[in-house]
Amino acid sequence: MNNKISYLLNTVRCMHRYNAVLAPKSSAAVRKHILWIGRYRDPQENVNFRKLFLNIFPSLHGSSLRFLSQNVDVFSTDGKMQPEKSTEALVSEQAPQNSLEPEKLDDSGSFKEKPVMDRSEPFFNSLQKCTCPCDVLDLASESAVSIKHFTNCLTTVWRLFKNLSEDQQRYEKQLIFEHPAFAKLCQQLLRNSRRMTRGDLVFSLHAAVNLGIPQNTLLVQTLLRVCQEKLNQLDNRCISVLATTLAGMDQDKNVSALHAGLQLLVEQRVPSIKDIFILQNLMKYVGKDAPVFLKKKLEMAVLKEIDHLTFPNALRLVLALVAMNYCSIPILNACSKKIQENIHGTPFRQLILILEACHSLQYRNVKLFSALADYVNSTACLWDERQIIVFLSAFETLGFHPGELMGIFAEKVTEDAEFLNLKNLLIVLRVYSRLNYVPKGQKDLFFETLDNCLNKYLTQISDTELLKAVYSLCILGYLPHHSLEELLQKDSRDELLSDDLYKEQSEMMLCCVKACMELDSPSFTKPAFVLTENLSSSVSPSLRKAREALVELLGDENMFRQNVQLPYKYHIDFEITMDSDRKKVLPVAAADDHADSSVQRLAFLFVPLSAFCVGTTHPQGKLAMKKRHLNKLGYDVILVQNKKFQEMTNEDAVEFLRGKIYSENAFCFSEVTAQQ
Repeated sequence: MNNKISYLLNTVRCMHRYNAVLAPKSSAAVRKHILWIGRYRDPQENVNFRKLFLNIFPSLHGSSLRFLSQNVDVFSTDGKMQPEKSTEALVSEQAPQNSLEPEKLDDSGSFKEKPVMDRSEPFFNSLQKCTCPCDVLDLASESAVSIKHFTNCLTTVWRLFKNLSEDQQRYEKQLIFEHPAFAKLCQQLLRNSRRMTRGDLVFSLHAAVNLGIPQNTLLVQTLLRVCQEKLNQLDNRCISVLATTLAGMDQDKNVSALHAGLQLLVEQRVPSIKDIFILQNLMKYVGKDAPVFLKKKLEMAVLKEIDHLTFPNALRLVLALVAMNYCSIPILNACSKKIQENIHGTPFRQLILILEACHSLQYRNVKLFSALADYVNSTACLWDERQIIVFLSAFETLGFHPGELMGIFAEKVTEDAEFLNLKNLLIVLRVYSRLNYVPKGQKDLFFETLDNCLNKYLTQISDTELLKAVYSLCILGYLPHHSLEELLQKDSRDELLSDDLYKEQSEMMLCCVKACMELDSPSFTKPAFVLTENLSSSVSPSLRKAREALVELLGDENMFRQNVQLPYKYHIDFEITMDSDRKKVLPVAAADDHADSSVQRLAFLFVPLSAFCVGTTHPQGKLAMKKRHLNKLGYDVILVQNKKFQEMTNEDAVEFLRGKIYSENAFCFSEVTAQQ
């Protein structure tokens, strides 16, 4: 008789909870709840959020669930709570064993889903109408009766929470943790963790971790343990969610064990995964420390599905490769093509992330960079000046020369330079000097504007920053006289050279500044004789091919000089002296007897690709300055990209040098590459 009465009471209680779903709270009641008006306050709940009391609930094994917010002191209490069993718990005790069996794999390797509750039932309809996390918790306290209800409540709380602004999240998080239903919800998840489906399990763990439930709580640790037990039952989607969750957790025993097992499972499953979204999540999860064979497995799996690549997935794939520190040229080329096709309307932050990713992976794609630069250039009126500076800085880091964009920005600077604070000014000077850009038609006005801006900050700029600013202007061929006077004071020089960490760099920049002060001065005249010195008769391995080609072309080693050291610490790879008509090469001994006006001196510089802007033959700042100064010293400079030269056959190398030496226009087009 007593059993029948107990059963009847629980049945009535269950029906009462379901009926509550049909009468959701009014907006006024919700407002009262948010404003904490007319709300039931538990004595343990009415506390400051930073000193939230510890809630202790009995677990499945008689242990305590310690639930607290982050950065909160742990309290212990002597009080014990004995919550009544839910209807779901009562039903599950008498449920047949096969209802709790895990899902089975089908022949294709995926998992068969077991039938779940009808999503059209009133509870889930009400859950979809919730607009804030506290609405969900109110619904859970009134109507949730099954583990499916509880897990969906937690994931919905997280879904609504993550869409809030940062300020709203701080306030809403306090309401969530202090809501009386949240602790009860976590208790139900703890007690029924082993009855969850695999999807509910991993999504509950994901939501709990991201909501900020501390990792050392019994709830999180229990969910981790159950994930270990059910690891082999997880389908690919669940593996992806679990991998994303573990990536944001600190290492402990349970996390480390689950991480090791998950990595083995990923290695087995990768060849069968056909979803690019899941693959890029796994790429982020395995990270840069993953073995090379696993990175290649992931690469091959992505390439199999590359034809189905979408624009959002292309962006995610690029970032996933960065996380894995793996430069896959085929994947990056496919992503670059998709990005170029969908570049219009791409947000500012995503454009910068693309450029930063290319730098991290050392990936150079001129078509992609040009498309990005053209898009920014065509929409320059929509961008703030500071955003354009960020774009230019990103391009400078890549060594790419966006000429049109730099020209438009130079016009903005000359029209009104008030937006240039000290930080932005230093960035602009660095970008324009390294990429060697001088505006056409407004060169003097542009330099004077930058010089005036620099003079405004002389009282607050450090000596190191002043040196970098002056060095940048000198590379461009402009001498900022007032700033130079400040820089070359004895105190400034002593301070610059006292820092052992940057002493070598400071000495190099000071040496360049001094050379520019002399060679770029309007009073400088071409010297009648330049004192030179042969450093060594031997050449580096990278120049042996050039030396052999010159010997074959000119017939004798005495027809040219190698490893020539000039004043101002400039160095020439090979020097050739010719008559004034550029018809005849003079021997080294005979060239010294000729007057300087009757000979032409050729300076061959074999330089790496990194000395030019990406995808062009436009020399970067330091190389352009060296070329300008060698011209001042009486040399016609011929720049050769050494890598391209090394790829030539011996016959082609000889013909290439013949064209450079005997062509009157060779030095006018000195930056033409060997390939061209």
